[in-house]
Amino acid sequence: MDTEHKRRGRGRPRLDKEQRQPATVQALDRGLAVFALVSREGKCTLTELAASAGMAPSTAHRMLETLRVHGLVAFDASNQTWSIGVEAFRIGHGYAQQASYLEAGRILMRRLIDQTGETASIAVIEGRDVVHVSQIETQAPIRAFIPPGTRSYLQASGIGKALLACMSEAACREILTGHPVPAFTGNTITDVEWLIAELGHIRGRGWAIDDEERHQGMRCIAAPIFNEFGDAIAGLSISGPTARLDDTALERHGPTVRSAAREVTAMIGGQPPSDAWF
Repeated sequence: MDTEHKRRGRGRPRLDKEQRQPATVQALDRGLAVFALVSREGKCTLTELAASAGMAPSTAHRMLETLRVHGLVAFDASNQTWSIGVEAFRIGHGYAQQASYLEAGRILMRRLIDQTGETASIAVIEGRDVVHVSQIETQAPIRAFIPPGTRSYLQASGIGKALLACMSEAACREILTGHPVPAFTGNTITDVEWLIAELGHIRGRGWAIDDEERHQGMRCIAAPIFNEFGDAIAGLSISGPTARLDDTALERHGPTVRSAAREVTAMIGGQPPSDAWF
């Protein structure tokens, strides 16, 4: 039996180029395999791990030491066992928080649609953009539609402004200075000082408004969602045509959106900072 056949394993057909998996980093693959074993087994010895992974103990030990340096596994010298490290918990907790606000958010998005009749969305800040990560559309014939993954300027977005309002003025200036925004409409905020003043109004009111600043004829009401550390991690909004979201509707639905965002915050174990305007 030739070497190549041994590598493929008995009975495994040769793959065409189109069927082959993308190239991976072998050392990383093996390290992650060891990490997964530690996760499944709980506490285990080097000998047990090496046998389960099908690799030499010396190789398994190098993998484990690399993972330990990054805090992903821990070594107990008293009983010579390896277990999951605290950094693995932190990384996993980060994902759980993200998943939980999206899950809780969708519950409240559906409720907002019932209460307001408008499309509901969740978005986050990434760099100098706001990125939409979830949306549920209303069934109204004229409605907002922002596909997940869509990026928008912070200054021309209800959620973007709601999240900026949670930052210090210095942080806002650092993000916005030197990055001009096109004047999409006559209402687009294109000046940093103008935006800083608008953020003050948002804090006084308790929610943000996109008043036809990105698309003529469309409005948005938004409020922030906080994690357990009091950090604004996402924003919840409703969007719709100005004909339905007139000034009276803004005043009526603003507290509704803010209340929904507060409920998402509570559902994920979050809390607004002690000085929150929200």
